[in-house]
Amino acid sequence: QVQLVESGGGLVQAGGSLRLSCAASGIFSSFNTMAWHRQAPGKQRDLVASITTRGVANYVDSVKGRFTISRDNAKNTVYLQMNSLKPEDTAVYYCTFVASGGSRYWGQGTQVTISS
Repeated sequence: QVQLVESGGGLVQAGGSLRLSCAASGIFSSFNTMAWHRQAPGKQRDLVASITTRGVANYVDSVKGRFTISRDNAKNTVYLQMNSLKPEDTAVYYCTFVASGGSRYWGQGTQVTISS
């Protein structure tokens, strides 16, 4: 079982920045993928960015060049640095952990609100 604790959400003006953090605890392999998803009101939950244990990162096109995902394997923590934020980035952001066997775990979500 894996537990995920997120932090760092909040309210910022368009053009501002936020940094989300997600710490994983529990028993798991050192080979895994951590990611951030988001869900805006009335919309489906979509992948934003992911990163493997080896540091291979992928991003959805809408955040490329603005968001950076990183991780500290020693702390089992993943970060999402969000710059040049836009009102359309407003959503609940969820951290996910995908174990080497394919099991997926979700954090509780953190609200990110961008005012125009």
